[in-house]
Amino acid sequence: MRIHLALLALTLFTTTLSGGRYAWDFLLNQAPFSGAYLEDLWAVLVSPPRLLAGLPFSLTLLGILMAHEMGHFVACRRYRVDASWPYLLPVPTPVGTMGAFNRIRSPILTRAALFDIGIAGPLAGFLVVLPALAMGFAYSKVIPGIAADGLFLFGEPVAQRALASVILPGVSGHDICLHPVARAAWVGMLATALNLLPIGELDGDHILDAFAGEKHKTISRVFAAGLFVMGLGLWYAVGHASWLAWAIVLWFLGMRHPAIEDREALGTGRLVLPVLAAVIFVITFSGVPLSMAGWAVPE
Repeated sequence: MRIHLALLALTLFTTTLSGGRYAWDFLLNQAPFSGAYLEDLWAVLVSPPRLLAGLPFSLTLLGILMAHEMGHFVACRRYRVDASWPYLLPVPTPVGTMGAFNRIRSPILTRAALFDIGIAGPLAGFLVVLPALAMGFAYSKVIPGIAADGLFLFGEPVAQRALASVILPGVSGHDICLHPVARAAWVGMLATALNLLPIGELDGDHILDAFAGEKHKTISRVFAAGLFVMGLGLWYAVGHASWLAWAIVLWFLGMRHPAIEDREALGTGRLVLPVLAAVIFVITFSGVPLSMAGWAVPE
């Protein structure tokens, strides 16, 4: 437990540091990464008020990540699968973390257990993402053309566009200065979409495995190849390489699958949940999450 708490504390610090940068940009009515990145981070680090201003971002993001991982954890406990408490990953990225994971230390023996454990995380995380995104939009600002002022352009998933049309009707996404809470929800949507990819050891593949059985291995490889092709195309078109990088990583490191002993068919009560997972994936996925300013961002 000590290592989990230590990683939680470190991740709280790194995400608060990043959040302080977002909060400062928001206060100044400017897009993220408008100034010198390292200099601005140092300014946050040496200023306690600026650092504390990063808490809305960090607490929101950690709430989303912990909800996701605790969804898996609780489902594992239900099926008596030995799983660790969440490991948070404090990394000095622009969002202060590389996410979180649970270590599953015993086999998952049934299709029902695999399905429930796989889907519990994305559902729990998404239940936190939606209200966070709505709250963030409520405090966001309308500043014409602000999206093009920073170093990066941020993609707009369907869920973000839909909520923006309700809370800020008639306002283009390029004219919205997102509050740090909404920015954290954006990161949560990206993490949710990534986890729902039906590839390798991701949650989406566990859901697919529980329903498709042996066929899921072929389907998973088709999706991995499709992700590679899409990533290659986006890299060539708009200089966006993250999906290409993920395709390569998942192909070489993440194509293993849990060995399920009990292949008894799932009950009809679970049939609606894969559809719900697919809907969540579609509305949280962004083809180009980040691109350099000056490139076109196809959606």
